[in-house]
Amino acid sequence: MKKTAFNSIVALLLASSTLAFSQFAIAHAHLKTPVPADKAVVETSPQNLTLTFTEDVEAAFSGVDVLNAQHQPVAVGKATLNDKHHDQLIVPISQPLPSGNYQVNWHVLSVDGHKTTGSYTFSVK
Repeated sequence: MKKTAFNSIVALLLASSTLAFSQFAIAHAHLKTPVPADKAVVETSPQNLTLTFTEDVEAAFSGVDVLNAQHQPVAVGKATLNDKHHDQLIVPISQPLPSGNYQVNWHVLSVDGHKTTGSYTFSVK
């Protein structure tokens, strides 16, 4: 009888700790919707990139780099928050992008203090 109660307690502790850790993973700001979209092929160079995250981010501690197909940096402006949606970074593109493939590397600090990073690609015809 005692062994069954002990096993139940251990199982309950394992289940609750798994749930607790999964909640921490959910709390991070993850990229939800990039514009241009991941793997998109756009007709013309976008004037800016718009990255929407799963939660609000701190613009002062977040940034975006764009690389061309030769892994050379592309000139972009500083990432700023959308005034109405603090989960959205807007990155102006300084000069029109020529045809080719581009990689967007981003890093953000969410308002709850968690850092996340990632990347995605798009192409200009």
